[in-house]
Amino acid sequence: MTDPELTADRSRGTGVWPLIHVERTALAADLADLTDEQWATSSLCTELTVREVLAHLTAAASLNSLRWLAGVLRCRFDFDKQVAMRLAEQLGATPAETLERFRRVVLSTTKPPLPAIALLGETIVHGEDIRRPLGIGREYPIEMVTLLAEYYQGSDLVVVAKGRIGGLRLVADDGPFATGSGPLVSGTTLALVMAMTGRSTYCDDLEGDGVELLRRRCGMA
Repeated sequence: MTDPELTADRSRGTGVWPLIHVERTALAADLADLTDEQWATSSLCTELTVREVLAHLTAAASLNSLRWLAGVLRCRFDFDKQVAMRLAEQLGATPAETLERFRRVVLSTTKPPLPAIALLGETIVHGEDIRRPLGIGREYPIEMVTLLAEYYQGSDLVVVAKGRIGGLRLVADDGPFATGSGPLVSGTTLALVMAMTGRSTYCDDLEGDGVELLRRRCGMA
C-alpha cells in the first residue's frame, strides 16, 4: 500500500498535477484526427458521446470552487443538472471547437472543491470512456494507476467505488495493488480501476469468482 502521508501530499497537488497535465496532453493528441462520426461515438459514460465527455473534462478543468458553488445554487442542488449545464458551456459549435477548448485547459490547475487525485481519476477514467469505444489504447505508468486504485478503494467521492467493491478481494496481476476480502477479482490495475468506478465493459478483462457480482454492481450510481 502507498504510504498515507505520501498519498495525502500528492492529493494536495505536489505530485498529481504533472500527471494530470501529461494525461490531458496525451488525450488531446489521441483525438486530434477523429472524424465527425468518431466524435459522435457513444462513450462508456452513460448517454454521452465521445465529444460530450471531452467537454465534461474541459468543464472540470475550468470550474473553481466559487463557480462550482454558484452553479450548485443556480441548479438548486441538482448536481446532475449542474454537470449537464457546465458540459453544454464547453461543447462548442463543432468537434474542432470542443477539442480546442480542451487544449486550452491542458495545463490548468483550476478545479472544483475536490482533491487533485480525484481530478486525476476523472481524467484517466473519462479518458478511457473515450478511448475504449474508439479502439485507442494507452499504456499508463503502473505507479500512477496503482495510486488511483488505492484512492478509489477507499472513496465514494464523485463516484461510488468503495461501496461497489465491498466484500470482494481485488488483486492486480500487473502491479502491487490488492485490497479487501471475499470472492476474488483479478486483472490489470487499470481494469480494476475502471470496474470499481462502474464501467462494466472492463469486467470482461477480469477473472475470478467475484467478477459477476462486481459486474452487477456496476449499475450503482
